[in-house]
Amino acid sequence: MATGQLFSRTTQALFYNYKQLPIQRMLDFDFLCGRETPSVAGIINPGAEGFQKLFFGQEEIAIPVHSSVEAACAAHPTADVFINFASYRSAAASSNLALKQPTIRVVAIIAEGVPESDTKELIAYARANNKVVIGPATVGGVQAGAFKIGDTAGTIDNIIQCKLYRPGSVGFVSKSGGMSNELYNTIARVTDGIYEGIAIGGDVFPGSTLSDHVLRFNNIPQVKMIVVLGELGGRDEYSLVEALKSGKINKPVCAWVSGTCARLFKSEVQFGHAGAKSGGEMESAQAKNQALMDAGAIVPTSYEAFETSIKETFQKLAEEGKISAIKEITPPQIPEDLNTAIKSGKVRAPTHIISTISDDRGEEPCYAGVPMSSIVEKGMGVGDVISLLWFKRSLPRYCTQFIEICIMLCADHGPCVSGAHNTIVTARAGKDLVSSLVSGLLTIGPRFGGAIDDAARYFKDAYDRKLSPYEFVESMKKKGIRVPGIGHRIKRGDNRDKRVELLQLFARTNFPSTKYMEYAVEVETYTLSKANNLVMNVDGAIGTLFLDLLAGSGMFTKQEVDEIVAIGYLNGLFVLARSIGLIGHTFDQKRLKQPLYRHPWEDVLYTK
Repeated sequence: MATGQLFSRTTQALFYNYKQLPIQRMLDFDFLCGRETPSVAGIINPGAEGFQKLFFGQEEIAIPVHSSVEAACAAHPTADVFINFASYRSAAASSNLALKQPTIRVVAIIAEGVPESDTKELIAYARANNKVVIGPATVGGVQAGAFKIGDTAGTIDNIIQCKLYRPGSVGFVSKSGGMSNELYNTIARVTDGIYEGIAIGGDVFPGSTLSDHVLRFNNIPQVKMIVVLGELGGRDEYSLVEALKSGKINKPVCAWVSGTCARLFKSEVQFGHAGAKSGGEMESAQAKNQALMDAGAIVPTSYEAFETSIKETFQKLAEEGKISAIKEITPPQIPEDLNTAIKSGKVRAPTHIISTISDDRGEEPCYAGVPMSSIVEKGMGVGDVISLLWFKRSLPRYCTQFIEICIMLCADHGPCVSGAHNTIVTARAGKDLVSSLVSGLLTIGPRFGGAIDDAARYFKDAYDRKLSPYEFVESMKKKGIRVPGIGHRIKRGDNRDKRVELLQLFARTNFPSTKYMEYAVEVETYTLSKANNLVMNVDGAIGTLFLDLLAGSGMFTKQEVDEIVAIGYLNGLFVLARSIGLIGHTFDQKRLKQPLYRHPWEDVLYTK
C-alpha cells in the first residue's frame, strides 16, 4: 500500500467504460482547480476506437478512445490512475488487467456486488505489488484543488460549497460515498476544508482500509488532522485502533462509527452497504466507537456532535500555530451546458432544422399529427401515408387511391429503359443495393420519367391562359420546346399506352373534375394530326390528372397548387414508384448471379 499522497495537480487517469457525465464532471473540476491539462488522458471502450468530444472549460476537446487496456496504457504512459466504471460482472477482470500494467498505480472500482473471491484476489495482487485499490462499491476520492475520481463530491455547486477547488488541512476517509458528500460540507463549514478525501466503498472486503488511508494521511505534511467515518459491521476500524495504540499515528483523529441505532432493533439489521451488518458485539457501532476513544481518537457522543468535535480540534490546532490561515480564492465560472441553460430558462437558442411533417418525440411517431397506431388501426395505405408526409393532410380516398395506382403503374417499364439498364449494369458490377438503385435514379430527368412536373406546369399555364391546343403547341414549337407529356418512342395513336388509358378511366369515374386532363386530350388530338407517335404518355397523364386532383379536391389553394408543381412533387411520384422496379432489377441480377456486363462491340458504331 502506498505510504503518501496518491494524487497531484498533474495526475491523469484512464477511464474504463465510457460514461459522459462523470468524465465531464472530472473535467469541470479540473477547470475549477485551474489545472493546465485535463485529468482524463484516455477512455477505454472495449471494441471501439476514435475520440469522444467533451468540454474543458469553454474549450471543446477530443479525448482518445482505445479498444483495450493495454493499448490505452501504451498510448498514455503517464496516466497512472485507472477508473473502472464496468459492471460488477466484468469489473474484476478489467481491474485485474489494469493492475498488471506497469504504468497503473491506483485502481478505483465503482461497481458494487463484485464477487468477494475476485475482490480478495485483487487485494492480494495490489498489496504484493505496492498498488492501491479503492473500492469496490465506491464513489472514489478527491484531492482538493488537484484531482477527483468520477462523480466524487457530486455537482459543481456542491464542490464549490465544500471548497474542494483548493486544498485544506483535513484528511478524510469514509466507507460511504453518500456520507462523504455530507462530511465534505461539514468539514468545509468548521475547518479550512479537505486536503484529500477517500470513500473506500461499502463492500465486505474493501480494496484498501480505513487505516491504510489514515496511515497515508499521517505521512502527508499538508494534512494536519484526520477525520474518519466508519460504520457497523466488519472489523476494519480495529486496525485503526491498533495503529493508534502503537503510536503510528501522531495527528489528531476525529472518528465516528455510524449505526448506533442498530441496537433498537430486536433482530439483526442490514443497512445499505453489504458490509454494514452487525455480526456480534465487537462489530457494533458502540463497541467500535468505544475502542477508538480508548485508543486516543476524538469520538463524540453522537453523530450530531461530530461537527463540534471536528471544529474544536481544528481550532485547537490553529491556536497552537500548527495550521496557517489559507488565502481564499474565487474559482472560475464553469460554463453552463446549452441544454441545461435552455431547460432552466436562462438562454434561448435557435434550432437548426424545421420539420412540419413528422414528430418522433412522443410515445409513438406521428405523421402530420396522426399517430402511427391510428394509421394502422384505420387501415390506411401507402397513398394515405404519402398524403400525410407530402401534402400534410389526409386526402379523400379517391385521391390516395389514385396515388397508389400511379405508383403501381410506374413501378417498372422493363429492363431496356435507361434507368433499369443502369441499375442492371451496376448490380452486375457487384455493387450494393443502394449504389445500384442510385445509378438508375440518376437517369431520371427531362428525357426519362422526369417530365411530369413540366407537363403539369406547361399544361396548367396553357389552360389557365385559355390557349387553344393549336396556340399552345405552336407557341411551344416557336420556343423550341417539346410539349412535355406528349410523344412516345414505341406507342402510337393506334396503340395507346395502356397505363394512360387506366389512369384516364379512373379519373373520369372518380374525380369531381378532369378539366386539365380533357384539355391534354384535345392537345393530343392536335399533335396526332402531325405525327402518329405524338400520343399522350404516362408523364402527361399523371401531370394533368394531378392538377385535376389538386384543383378538384377543394383542399388546396391556387398558391399551394403552384408551389407543389414548382417544388417537384409530381416527379417525386415517379422517383418513388420507379425505385420499386429498380430494387427489383437489382435483386433479380443478384439472384441470377449475372457476371459483369460488357457491351458488345458489334453494337457500337466506331467512326473517325
